[in-house]
Amino acid sequence: MARYTIEEFVQSTVQDESANDYFQLENDRMLEVNLDSMVWMKAGAMVAYVGQIKFTREGLLDKGLGSLLKRSVTGEGAKLTKAEGRGRLYLADSGKTIQILRLEGDAIFVNGSDLLAFEPTVDWEIKMMKKLAAMVSGGFFNVRLSGTGLIAITTHFEPISLRVKPGQPVRTDPNATIAWSGNLQPEFKTDVSLKSFFGRGSGESIQMEFNGDGFVVVQPYEEVSFQHAAAAGG
Repeated sequence: MARYTIEEFVQSTVQDESANDYFQLENDRMLEVNLDSMVWMKAGAMVAYVGQIKFTREGLLDKGLGSLLKRSVTGEGAKLTKAEGRGRLYLADSGKTIQILRLEGDAIFVNGSDLLAFEPTVDWEIKMMKKLAAMVSGGFFNVRLSGTGLIAITTHFEPISLRVKPGQPVRTDPNATIAWSGNLQPEFKTDVSLKSFFGRGSGESIQMEFNGDGFVVVQPYEEVSFQHAAAAGG
């Protein structure tokens, strides 16, 4: 048998046309959406598609004046694109690992830069980070997703989920924090001793503190942003 031929390469990497799930992983870094109406996706995440699909960047007023105000404050906001039509849509984000989650009447917060796609049946709302005065991945916002439907999030490498229990708060590096329970509201804490210990200007000196009953998802990577946040209330 011939090895390393072009035909062998194509056969070993060809897309699986037999699967028909709405969201399915072609591999751990490529999401296939079997589109039959509409899906929300991260702007710039499309790498290929087959069929008749139209892409529309979310308008400023699609989510109302509240979203418009938040976007004017954050500068960037959640960059979302609406994909409509029928066909197979392939999404990826800088080679990051993709996780598919099914919401069943529950809710989750996702860092704005780590949200890849979600079904139109899922309710979403842009939320401002509270009292953030550090350099945080993706800017200053996150997205609260609730209701019923599939969502896809991205992480650098394999994530872990930490349980948050009453009386046992979990503290995380904002640059490594991907998602958390929809019922949790993180506070931001400063630890000067950690700043001097690690010798960093930000990073571990600024922490997200989660209190209550839920979970928080972190990745083994610090996704440092080039945007500096001013202190924001809310």
